[in-house]
Amino acid sequence: MAARFLASILVVSLIGSITEALISTSDLNSSPPKAISDLKEAIVKGLGFPSEEFKVYGFDVRDALVGQSVAYEFDVEIDNKVLPFKLLEDVNRWEFVDLPMFRTEDEDSDGKNGLVAKNGRSEGHVVPVLAPFQLAGPMELWIQDAKDVRLALPHDVDAGVLKKVVLADGAVVTVKGAKSVSLRQPIDLPLPLNRSNKGLASGLLKLAEHLRLASRNQETPLLSLRIVGPTSLTSPSSSHSGSDNRLKLKRLAPGLVELSSPSKAKVIEAISEIDDDGVTLLAPDRFTTMWPLASINGSNYNLRGFETLLNSVLGDKANKKGSFRLLKAEASSQTFVKMVFRLEKELKEGDGLVDLKSFPVWKTKPQVIKMHFEVLAKVDGEKIVPEKVMQVEDPLMITESIAPNVLMGNITMSKVPISYPLPSPFTL
Repeated sequence: MAARFLASILVVSLIGSITEALISTSDLNSSPPKAISDLKEAIVKGLGFPSEEFKVYGFDVRDALVGQSVAYEFDVEIDNKVLPFKLLEDVNRWEFVDLPMFRTEDEDSDGKNGLVAKNGRSEGHVVPVLAPFQLAGPMELWIQDAKDVRLALPHDVDAGVLKKVVLADGAVVTVKGAKSVSLRQPIDLPLPLNRSNKGLASGLLKLAEHLRLASRNQETPLLSLRIVGPTSLTSPSSSHSGSDNRLKLKRLAPGLVELSSPSKAKVIEAISEIDDDGVTLLAPDRFTTMWPLASINGSNYNLRGFETLLNSVLGDKANKKGSFRLLKAEASSQTFVKMVFRLEKELKEGDGLVDLKSFPVWKTKPQVIKMHFEVLAKVDGEKIVPEKVMQVEDPLMITESIAPNVLMGNITMSKVPISYPLPSPFTL
């Protein structure tokens, strides 16, 4: 009985080892996904290392980290010079996600056959979207790539396929599920910037107020935004009565509607003064938010950072009378991938990369030089576009151990100086 039990254990362990060997063999023989191979080729070409001398290792999709963030892109024209800027928020959470582009054709066929995934990576990747935000009129919104947009004012209204929404003065809507929001037409903004308080983006607040007042005096809104992929446009919820937030719908043409507020917001001629000592003296009955983004307060840290960047770009012109043009402004939610790789090159005499003569006789001289890198790439459809490549330290640091006779010159213990430790009252 015991012999039969041991035989069954040996058979089970043998089957498990054979299965594991087959799985590992298939992993080694499978070619990397096309998106990863294209990313590898683009990075090697960008770094300028000749492929004949350097070998590339890494780019393993099993070690790839995926995260979501918001990217901001601006084009500012100052004195007929266009200055592009691209800012990226820090990724709050990196996780292992099995993106469709990480799979090869063999893995896709295994999935169709009902086989269980081996790597244990989490599936269910969600398309990145922006956090809900509020927009206030007067302005116009152009809807793109959104066929089934929910319109609640606050009750659901069937307006068909929306292509353009005109927000009248006083109307505020909450946008949810948008992938990106961008400026459709360039706008001119006046100077000086008037930064009167460091705790607030006071300069941008006054620029926005100037643009809002100018839009109210025009027949057509000066500000036009493009929103990609929104899922709903709703009237904002409030603790006040529902009638204050109710919006009135007017159909102007197929796909074109106008939203207005029956209880129009109080007319505000100018933004209140900001005290230099306090954080803010904006009264409750004043326009304290950043028009047209009614959900952003003047103390928002991103807004303050944008103002600091704009002030540094303008330089002396920030305090002088004039103007500048905002050509492009876009905020988009994007998916990023972080991977590591290394480059190896065989060392030869005369390369000048490493001084081999400085190595001691007892120390093994290196035969290859290794450089480790980390790449931050953006997911663009079925492609992975590299954004930033930076060199990192070797994750496996080499620790050298030296024998005592090498350090002390191979002397006898009788010649070693004696050192007595300091006495301690706690020593028994």
